[in-house]
Amino acid sequence: MPQSLPLEFDCDPARLDRDMIHHYLSQQSYWAAGLPRDIFERSLAGSLCFGAYADGQQVAFARMITDQATFAYLADVFVLPQWRGQGISKALMAFIMAHPGLQNLRRMMLATADAHGLYAQYGFTALSSPERMMEKLDQQVYQRLSAELSAQQG
Repeated sequence: MPQSLPLEFDCDPARLDRDMIHHYLSQQSYWAAGLPRDIFERSLAGSLCFGAYADGQQVAFARMITDQATFAYLADVFVLPQWRGQGISKALMAFIMAHPGLQNLRRMMLATADAHGLYAQYGFTALSSPERMMEKLDQQVYQRLSAELSAQQG
């Protein structure tokens, strides 16, 4: 496990380690397996992105899809495996929640399979009216697009 270093947080898109983030999301995450690079790049362009850095190296990432007025959706939150267990996710969440563009929003949402306890510390709860919420979900979209791209290149 890396030695604890002072952490830096910012929203500078030029500082993001895009190769590392894409690799993690497309190869290691359970929610974005197979994520094509072009879709990944578009997702960053349309989001408020957050990086956490130790000694200049990016160690964590998150993004908010938001209008910075009424709504935000938290996505793609991760800490690199070798940096877990040091409070980085909590520090990253505190930084995100303090962002000026994310204050006084009517609704913030996220989806998680395993980090309910973390997000509850920052005010997230189960849906207040799940009967009002709907979704259109295509869990195989990245795999399908990757197969189509492979077929076109083959």
